[in-house]
Amino acid sequence: MTAKAPGREDRPWFRIQAKADTEEQEISAADVYIYEEIGEYWGYGLGAKAFAQQIDALDVETINLYVNSPGGSAWDGIAIMNSLRRHKARVEVTVDGLAASAASLIAMAGDHITMNRGAELMIHDASGMAYGNAQTMDDTAKALHKLSDSYADTYAARAGGTREEWRALMQAETWYTAEEAVTAGLADEWADAPASKANFDLSKFAHAGRAHAPAPPTTHVATATEPSDTTTEGSEMTYETLKEGLRDRLGVTDTEATDEEILDALDEALDEQVDETTDESASAAAPAGTTLIDSEVLAQLQSDAQAGRTALDEQTRQRREGILATAIQEGRIAPASRASWLASLEQNEDTAKTLIASLPKNTMLPVAELGHTDETTTEADQLFEAAGRATKEN
Repeated sequence: MTAKAPGREDRPWFRIQAKADTEEQEISAADVYIYEEIGEYWGYGLGAKAFAQQIDALDVETINLYVNSPGGSAWDGIAIMNSLRRHKARVEVTVDGLAASAASLIAMAGDHITMNRGAELMIHDASGMAYGNAQTMDDTAKALHKLSDSYADTYAARAGGTREEWRALMQAETWYTAEEAVTAGLADEWADAPASKANFDLSKFAHAGRAHAPAPPTTHVATATEPSDTTTEGSEMTYETLKEGLRDRLGVTDTEATDEEILDALDEALDEQVDETTDESASAAAPAGTTLIDSEVLAQLQSDAQAGRTALDEQTRQRREGILATAIQEGRIAPASRASWLASLEQNEDTAKTLIASLPKNTMLPVAELGHTDETTTEADQLFEAAGRATKEN
């Protein structure tokens, strides 16, 4: 199916094409093209209502979303993103040319995001217009900060990092090449497919594309969601090697023994050695430098125990971080509640993990995006309405 804007029959503002792998098979996928500004303006642009209706009607397993848009309406962008996230289908996003402002938010709905060769992605802070006194301007600034924070939380949920880190990048209006977007964690891969030419007016932005913008910082690294290798730099001993060595030294024959069981056995062995040393010293002085066993052996055992405990603590921390990162990614919990959930995991991991798993997906997604506002739909817009002015994209 193809949808066109009223009065613009020569230029479809988005296009949906359902397809099957073969003529005999049922339709299993749909190609969706967003090649226009986000929001309806004077007879053109992509409106959220029409888009959501078309998407909801698709009974497919995969949605291939192709994006080439300079962004636009904040609320339309949010609604479009949520309609995609809500759909049962797997969403494969490909940025063909440009995904800027609200369009970059829509791209975050993808289960997998690909940047085509030559494609660009841009993030920036919220902007708007207001007319009134100082209080009105203060209220406007607060509302814009809320929008910016919400947008930053969306990036952080996708790529890792903190709200503050992403706000700093947004305030600088940061442009990414395909490779830079992947490095930053905003996309999963870049492909060597030709990019669509982005014929949009970029004069409203601080920079007219990546070629005219400074390079994004290279220090930002996406937060890992999987446990990392526990081998420390400069050491050849791995965690498994250490664990096996402790089992051998302690006489633990169970190869399936847990870390806690091995450490308990080590503590018991050390306690026994201290008790025996005390008994011997009461009747005769032990040779200098020995405590039932050679002091170097004892020191090695103590060092191994500490290393094992450290490795276990790090493994536990990474596991809990992974649980929270996945929950945020799936929209089960909000990024702002991460600290409280981490405390719950530390108190009783099994109970907290079960509770997180029981939460529905896609219920904690941010509901605000950068760009500009249209309709009064949030607390911030109610403040705008009370002040008697409208907020628009710059």
